[in-house]
Amino acid sequence: MTDVRIEASWKRELADVFATDTWEKVSAFVKDEYKTAKVYPAPKHIFNAFDLCPFEKVKVVILGQDPYHGAGQAHGLSFSVPEGVRMPPSLQNIYKELKSDLGVEMPESGNLEKWAQQGVLLLNATLTVRASQPGSHQGKGWEAFTDVVIQKLNDEREHLIFMLWGNYAKRKGEFIDREKHLVLEAAHPSPYSANSGFFGCRHFSKANTYLKEHQETEIQW
Repeated sequence: MTDVRIEASWKRELADVFATDTWEKVSAFVKDEYKTAKVYPAPKHIFNAFDLCPFEKVKVVILGQDPYHGAGQAHGLSFSVPEGVRMPPSLQNIYKELKSDLGVEMPESGNLEKWAQQGVLLLNATLTVRASQPGSHQGKGWEAFTDVVIQKLNDEREHLIFMLWGNYAKRKGEFIDREKHLVLEAAHPSPYSANSGFFGCRHFSKANTYLKEHQETEIQW
């Protein structure tokens, strides 16, 4: 078994996965890619979403697809970019909806670590990507891994909020128990689709209302 550097609670929860042949294949593929191509994010950031948000602390899951494939953008959190990096259009639209929904002024930074530290799991379905090649690491086993992550949260936790933006995320979250958790669906915040149901979805206020109803601290978006 590969020794995976990931936060302790997730390492425990995912121990069975890390012991499989499927994981060995994913691991071998990714290691080879880092040796032979430019791959994002940096290896130390692959599990950043997990490291910043332990299993027991998760309140909200925001599901993305691929890491950003431009230089300096990806750091292991869906939709987020590090300090000082220009904000991608989808993230700008997320902030626009947040302003419309809760009156939160547009931040200068696109770094969403403060969300992660409050219990927002910013999970991409695929955790690595080749530079300038979106989708290049899809179908290599990452999706099966992140399906297990969602399944574990679905089965072992209660009253979580899953934000599924766009058809890809909706399909990936089809099996989530809607009786046990709150599932919020909308169009993707991309400029191509934000006007088709992302703007006006009010997911941030709905999430906080749900947290309050279940005696949980609201997220300071």
